[in-house]
Formats: sequence, structure tokens, C-alpha cells
Amino acid sequence: MKHLLFFCGHAGSGKTTLAKRLFSPLMHASGEPFCLLDKDTLYGAYSAAAIGELTGDPHDRDSPLFIQNLRDPEYRSLVDTAAENLALGVSVIVVAPLSREVREGRLFDRAWLGIGDDVAIRVVWTHVREDVARERIVARCDPNDAYKLAHWEEYRQRLFVPDEALAKTLLMFDTSTPSQPDYDALLTRLVASN
Repeated sequence: MKHLLFFCGHAGSGKTTLAKRLFSPLMHASGEPFCLLDKDTLYGAYSAAAIGELTGDPHDRDSPLFIQNLRDPEYRSLVDTAAENLALGVSVIVVAPLSREVREGRLFDRAWLGIGDDVAIRVVWTHVREDVARERIVARCDPNDAYKLAHWEEYRQRLFVPDEALAKTLLMFDTSTPSQPDYDALLTRLVASN
């Protein structure tokens, strides 16, 4: 059984750190080869060039113009790249916010994902309190965060917390101060057969 594992959550929630921490343990526990597809690594430079041409600011990646015109093609390409790797027999870890796709249930829609029944899907939703996420964003000094920090009230309106029904479909993981048993428990759930 191949695995498609999504590590999703808002900026500063720790999704990339968590995915990288679990990468080797996942390969060991599952006995499968994995690849890691991080949206920012795959599309960051291209998106910066594209939005820079449109607005003059290559870090304008949270503006309405970016969200309305470039966001969806980035995610579509990310999902298509994951499906291509899975078709070649390689399990995939996808790291991206994917908040809209989580809300709409698309990450469990095999037709939308372009995958068959031979792939186990798990969606991890990483989360922390808003003030912790903001502190992390400020501390990492990434120029791509400039727009969201300058427009924090506007940005925070887009943040959502999965409701109880949606949370039951996800693997909720608070990255504030996880312990080794927390990581171990998540790893077990990620590679479980059902």
C-alpha cells in the first residue's frame, strides 16, 4: 500500500518541521520509499518571479491578486506531481497549507487527487495558537511573510480551525510543545493499515 500524506496548516503552524522530522521514521516504519513535496520549495521561485512581474513585489504571495490567479495552479501542480510519483510506486509527503482543500474535503477525493484505491490517504492538520504562529513567522524572517504581517488583520480572517466534524477526518497535531510519545503516536496513525 502506497501512502499519500498531507501535512497542512496555516503559516507558522510547524507543518514543514513536523514532516521533515517524521520523514525517515515514516520510511523505516512503512518499509516504503517516500518523496517530500513542499509547495514552497517546488513553486516558490517561480511564483515569486510571476507575482513580481505582476505587482513589482516578488514576495506578494498573500495578496488577493496572488490568491485569485496563482494559488490554485500551484496546488493543482503539486497534487499532479504527487499523483505522478504514486503511479511510479513512490509514497508521497505533501507539505502545503491547503486550507481551502481541507475545508472542501478535496484531499480525500481520489478523482480530484488522480489516485486509485491502492493509496492510503492521511491528512495531518498542524496547529498552534495564533500568537505562537505569529511569533514563529516573525522569527523566521522570510520575505514571503511580509504581506501577511503587514496585513495581519486581513490575513487572520482567512484562518480557520476545523470544526469537530471535520477534525474527525484529520490527524490533528498541536506543534506547540509535542513530546516524543506524541510524535510516536502520530507516526503509528500515519502508517496504520486502516
